[in-house]
Amino acid sequence: MTLLIISPDYASHLYPLATLGTAWQAAGERVVVATGPATDAIVESFGFERVHLQLGRGSNPGVIRAEDQPTGEDDALRGFFDATRVGMVETLAFQAAARSDDLLWNPVAVARDVQRIVAEVRPDQVIVDHLAFSARLALTSAGIAHADVVLGHPSALPVGDEVYGYPPDWPHAFDPSPDALESLLRLCERVRDDFTAQWNEALRQLDPGAVPSRDAFAESGDLLLLNYPQELHDSVRGELLPPHAFLGSAVRTEAPDAEVERWLAENDIPIVYVSFGSFLSVRGDVLARVADALRGLDVRVALATGSTDADELGAIPDSWLVRGFLPQVRLLEHSAIAVSHGGNNSVTESMTAGVPMLLLPFSTDQFAGAAAIAAAGFGEALDPNGASASELRAAVERILSASGANRHALVRLGESLAGGTGPRRAREAMLEAISIG
Repeated sequence: MTLLIISPDYASHLYPLATLGTAWQAAGERVVVATGPATDAIVESFGFERVHLQLGRGSNPGVIRAEDQPTGEDDALRGFFDATRVGMVETLAFQAAARSDDLLWNPVAVARDVQRIVAEVRPDQVIVDHLAFSARLALTSAGIAHADVVLGHPSALPVGDEVYGYPPDWPHAFDPSPDALESLLRLCERVRDDFTAQWNEALRQLDPGAVPSRDAFAESGDLLLLNYPQELHDSVRGELLPPHAFLGSAVRTEAPDAEVERWLAENDIPIVYVSFGSFLSVRGDVLARVADALRGLDVRVALATGSTDADELGAIPDSWLVRGFLPQVRLLEHSAIAVSHGGNNSVTESMTAGVPMLLLPFSTDQFAGAAAIAAAGFGEALDPNGASASELRAAVERILSASGANRHALVRLGESLAGGTGPRRAREAMLEAISIG
């Protein structure tokens, strides 16, 4: 049996998708990944085959920098970063306006490339990143059975009267005006309609007899795989989803890091893990405020600076571990709290390790995800642009000292997600639902 994984050329997307593929690999089956060259080393580290597929203009091998992107993508990335410095609504509006270029890039050409790859690889099963709309268009128009994977909060697939790009919920720390929210909603509706028209035109070229979509953002494959715990999802909303399976998490295995292992063995003072992922690590101003909040607390800090220069963080205590990139999964196993932007990998890996979170969401589904974590009592969420160092410090202290039912519930959830549960659930659901061989 052969599994084909279709992924954008972004490490943050490829890591969980490739981790799902390990369940097929463990069963002695062939795994082929269609993606771009920037993440070739990641594919190789998993022991999978790679075939070339360019799904967009940009790429991200682990830490993204605007100056490393092609012309056009660099300015778009800078515009996004600038929007995050203003606020929630402004960031979501910027992302909505850029959506066609981001999510439906060269749809017909990409679709034909995908169809060619499927013909050459001859997979028995196909999984594709939900946000790879051009690839999903290829599979849909050719009638190729597939599962698409939502690597984020389940609201990335709108149901009912939800509108893609408009968060169904956000943390109480954010207080946008009603007028700003109304304007954002109208923008997201216009973008939805324009995007759907582009989807339908590409679909018409690929399959003239296809039924047009009413909302391309609500389209999904034969099976929807959600990289998210079902326990945190509203059951009423779950009834509106198409055929699906909640995977819980897809936590990768990391190579041993001698420096990290020595640091972990030094003492048993509580560890605070800090990372804003491969994109938002550019917000060195917020990382510096977090570092300021943690100085003076009786904790050790492991901080991944990403694209921020460590010099921007101020004085670094000798007991801290500060590097551009850190083995997140390994450090979370020993952490007392995780401070992050609320990306899907950070959130699901923290939950799998049973680690409570302080979330500082900047964009997209991070707001809905942070609201869900706070509502479950698994952590707190603050506005990264508004929270002072003293407010951040107080939140860390509250989370560190918390105990009781919520803390026990998080530990139990982590135990249910650990040990490769997500990949096994994905393979079981695929074997039951989909085979194109």
